[in-house]
Amino acid sequence: MIFASVNNLVKNYGNHCAVDNLSFNVNEGEIFGLIGPNGAGKSTTINIITTLDEATSGSVTIDGMNTVKQRAEIRRIIGCVPQEIAVYPYLTAKENVEFFASLYGFKGEQLHKNAMTALEFAGLADKADMKPKKMSGGMKRRLNIACGIAHKPKLIVMDEPTVGVDAQSREHIMSSIKKLRESGATVIYTSHYMHEVEEICDRVAIIDKGRLVAEGTQQELITMITDSCTVHITTKQCDSETRSRVSRAVSCLPDVNRVQFSDNMISVDMSISCNDISHVISELVKQNLPVIEISTEKPDMGAVFLSLTGHEIR
Repeated sequence: MIFASVNNLVKNYGNHCAVDNLSFNVNEGEIFGLIGPNGAGKSTTINIITTLDEATSGSVTIDGMNTVKQRAEIRRIIGCVPQEIAVYPYLTAKENVEFFASLYGFKGEQLHKNAMTALEFAGLADKADMKPKKMSGGMKRRLNIACGIAHKPKLIVMDEPTVGVDAQSREHIMSSIKKLRESGATVIYTSHYMHEVEEICDRVAIIDKGRLVAEGTQQELITMITDSCTVHITTKQCDSETRSRVSRAVSCLPDVNRVQFSDNMISVDMSISCNDISHVISELVKQNLPVIEISTEKPDMGAVFLSLTGHEIR
């Protein structure tokens, strides 16, 4: 079920077109990756989705509501985790979270409960009385998240939430985002780190120069640039006659597109949809070739981005 829909979105700043007829859908309960290089229009799009800006033309609907006509209602069900650290340095962690939750009408015991739940979710329950000015960069990022989810929003928009954090904090943030999905929330996630997109995003939209380049699951995007992956199999040295015989035999197997055999390495190009290579291994054993080592070379989201846009993400 579609939860958020961006329809023919255009945003002009004078003569500059920041978003150019952009359309995509976000399904309920998914983590949706919005990726693109600097200047692609990600932040502008996010500002429009979160009602902080208005489009020149086009529309955005969230949970069936229009972001212009029903702005107040939409703001109650969305949470925003900005790229910048948006907390008050001289308030404690708990006071920060309570302040942002109070903006949504929470008060008294419910306010306290929501704040502590959000801090616990962010791994900061034991730092409730600590002020951000004494926190590490990673802890501030996690507090940023706690402030954005304390009112239990249906849609959470996260703009580069792991910028500048250490590996431990990044791992905690990734785990927390997965938990948000498990709780039923919908997440729009932007990042320059492709390995993060690969780890957590159910579907991805790639935008460049304000336009949609591609949208789909990671598997769907990968198949846009190739229909094969390569399996490298290390075996024993053998003569040219054996290599030719084995190459012919393996080439006839299902899902095999091409076979290259040099020295003690067999490289098999296979259909990218094939997740089982047991029939290839069985054929090698049948040909009296021992399998010493196996590795798989698959295109990743970085390769997809480079192929579809002509440049690396930056």
